[in-house]
Amino acid sequence: MNKAGVSFDTIKNDLMVDIEFQQEYEKLRPRYEIITQIIEARKEQKMTQSDLAKKVGTQKSNISRLESGNYNPSLDFLIKVAQCLGKDLTVKMR
Repeated sequence: MNKAGVSFDTIKNDLMVDIEFQQEYEKLRPRYEIITQIIEARKEQKMTQSDLAKKVGTQKSNISRLESGNYNPSLDFLIKVAQCLGKDLTVKMR
């Protein structure tokens, strides 16, 4: 299946030559890593955002905002989402 457009990795690689972009990207990396994992887990289970929202006990719009990066969720909310996806959430400081 061919998808039109440019992949995120291609765009990211082009932007990573900019030092300011690299710094901002690194600052936001944890947020985008968890978002990516949530989306992948949801899709692996063939769940829609609406399906996940029902399991979590929230509105679909909250899942949409979470997945788009427009929502800064609490740790408790992320734990609940992970559990509804059959996953454990682990937080580490490095």
